[in-house]
Amino acid sequence: MAEDCIFCKIASGEIKGNVVYQDERVTAFRDLNPQAPTHVLVIPNRHIADVRELDDPELSLALMRGCRAVAEQEGLGSGWRLVTNVGPDSGQTVFHLHWHVLGGRKMGWPPFPA
Repeated sequence: MAEDCIFCKIASGEIKGNVVYQDERVTAFRDLNPQAPTHVLVIPNRHIADVRELDDPELSLALMRGCRAVAEQEGLGSGWRLVTNVGPDSGQTVFHLHWHVLGGRKMGWPPFPA
């Protein structure tokens, strides 16, 4: 756990988040600034800054399974978007790897204005 990482604190239960899914490797919670009717963040329970540091195939699979479980539990069968940002130029503001599970409405492309 990184001492100053809010996502580490949510995963450990030190800070209360609106957790919708958790297992021994990943935690999923609702985004505080949702960009779609369903906007859930899926994070590894151990601190990893971004996808460039993800070198554990088992954890990669656990993250994808967590994303799929959230989409199923949230009823996003008609389609959903999975996004991760890498670095500040991409818009990453919390430097703990997280996948955004977005759905509940039709998505456009490109996903966000420049």
